[in-house]
Amino acid sequence: MSVRGVKPTPTHLKLVTGNPGKRKLPTHEPRPRGNLAAAPDWLSDDQKTGWRYALDNAPLGLIKLLDRGAFTVWVVAEDLHRQASVKVSETGLLVGAPVGSAIQNPHLPIVNRQALIMLKAASELGFTPAARPRLACGEPARAEGEAETFFD
Repeated sequence: MSVRGVKPTPTHLKLVTGNPGKRKLPTHEPRPRGNLAAAPDWLSDDQKTGWRYALDNAPLGLIKLLDRGAFTVWVVAEDLHRQASVKVSETGLLVGAPVGSAIQNPHLPIVNRQALIMLKAASELGFTPAARPRLACGEPARAEGEAETFFD
């Protein structure tokens, strides 16, 4: 059975934004270590380029080693989405069928599915415009050194 309700805001985001709800923060929450840097060897060259681009443009310290799986899903989906989109732009939305009528381009479902995967992973990683406001902060109201335990 799944958990109901709104996803809780991660503790490190509460620290960055100054804990706006002023609720007690968890004390025994696991904290991922190390920033993600190296792409898996099995990624294609285009995917490694996408990996580097995304890491270079993500907020510093946001993507941790533990996030490798979700980040890899985003990178692969972004590459497959790009490849399928190129095919659609080359051949059009409709293609000829063996019977003589036009049918939907078979690459369109790939474009649509990869877009959904990208958006889901991007939301989890804080890459979307809707997710970014949770990361934005001015001068957070917190005890000195508390947030540094979450960010390398």
